[in-house]
Amino acid sequence: MTHRLAILDDYQDVAHGFADFAALEAAGVTITSYREPFASRDALVSALAGTTMVIAMRERTAFPREVFEQLPALQLLVTTGMANASIDVAAATEHGVTVCGTPGSPTAAPELTWALLLAIARHLPAEDHSLRAGGWQSTVGFELAGKTLGIVGLGKIGRRVAAYGQAFGMDVVAWSRNLTAEAAAEAGARLVSKKELFTLADVATLHLRLSPRSENIVGEEELRLLGPEGILVNTARGPLVDQEALLRALTEGWIRGAALDVFDQEPLPAGHPLLAAPNTVLSPHLGYVTQESYRQFYGGAVEDITAWLAGSPVRTITA
Repeated sequence: MTHRLAILDDYQDVAHGFADFAALEAAGVTITSYREPFASRDALVSALAGTTMVIAMRERTAFPREVFEQLPALQLLVTTGMANASIDVAAATEHGVTVCGTPGSPTAAPELTWALLLAIARHLPAEDHSLRAGGWQSTVGFELAGKTLGIVGLGKIGRRVAAYGQAFGMDVVAWSRNLTAEAAAEAGARLVSKKELFTLADVATLHLRLSPRSENIVGEEELRLLGPEGILVNTARGPLVDQEALLRALTEGWIRGAALDVFDQEPLPAGHPLLAAPNTVLSPHLGYVTQESYRQFYGGAVEDITAWLAGSPVRTITA
């Protein structure tokens, strides 16, 4: 059987440079790479008509039940990473589609979290812009040493961020629904309640998976508790934060500022109110966008496809 593979959301047109896709082509697989996001679900379905295999980059393109219903030829869906909230895995299984994941970098997202925190603490984007325009020292930043870092979600990423906070001389507190005092202490943090975290933190950073339980887990109450000197950092998922409350917090001065890598709508459209919000550092979901991460993502995807073609799927994801 001839297979058609679609590589989705290859924004930088680099997928082929990070894995041996030539080996798949030599095996008779026809490969099409899409750089731009699809404007609608109908556009996605139209483009993938007759496609048998897809590589989806993180949650950039959603695969709800309706998409599987309209893509009868689809047999294999590979997502980068081992979890993807945008894929209805149960529906995929019902429609005979195997879903597989890939390895990923444990360090890419934590490192970007710290980069954003340092950037907003020292006003680096504003100072870079000012310097290039002929200015010199237009802001006054603040130091992290001695401040309190509040981590919401002390999993693999959160634990690394906790270690960074300790290295910078910060007091680290943490909260999540199932976190224990022992687990927090092992990561160098102190378990507190959610209310205490936002009250104590000079910087609150989010590292939870998105789910119905975690959506809008940070709202007006938490942002007001964070206070006029507090910073919010989000490199996890945009919908963890009530966007309207965040916009008000920024424009009305409830918090000092926000450093954001993720948004409710991605790519962030022109004219979005966050683009004009004061006291923000914004990046276009770069948490996993590193050479090392892409090698694991795309290399793992080729391994998944090769194993599936051989009749022995690896890293399968089930509902």
